[in-house]
Amino acid sequence: MNNKFIILDRDGVINHATGLYVKTPEELVLIPGSLAAIVKLNQAGFKVLVATNQSGIGRGLYNLTMLGRIHARLSHELSKLGGYIHDFFCCPHHPDEDCICRKPKPGMLSQIKEKYAVDLANTFFVGDSDVDMQVAASAGCKPVLVLTGRGLATQILYPTVPAFVNLAAAVDNILEQYVA
Repeated sequence: MNNKFIILDRDGVINHATGLYVKTPEELVLIPGSLAAIVKLNQAGFKVLVATNQSGIGRGLYNLTMLGRIHARLSHELSKLGGYIHDFFCCPHHPDEDCICRKPKPGMLSQIKEKYAVDLANTFFVGDSDVDMQVAASAGCKPVLVLTGRGLATQILYPTVPAFVNLAAAVDNILEQYVA
């Protein structure tokens, strides 16, 4: 498979979800092992995409420029280990705007499919929340749950979805499936 993609949620999967929004690059606290896991994906030929709801923008807590700086810091930290994120997709809208791109609606995944001709049926979507599992199912992705962030509470709702202690463990399992 030449065009292997994997889609990751950001908050609660790559970095800790503070509950108060990550509003500056300095507030980005990475989950141990998450960057190394992304590097493993890169080395295995996966193009890593991030699909993240960022309603803090719609709430006026930060703007798209600051989100770019946050993602630049994430990318910089990842580059120190030899890894990269192929692309970031985000919904900047307030939940009350009822947009099509806010997870659990499929707008971001439709954007991904259109931009990169991604076969969503053969694409893993790794998330920690109910909306992540919903969007993965509605878009036809292979859902994977991590127990960081809101994962423990989400696991109760999705007992049949493969669940892993963190992104590193999820990636190890995903890569085993491709090696087998």
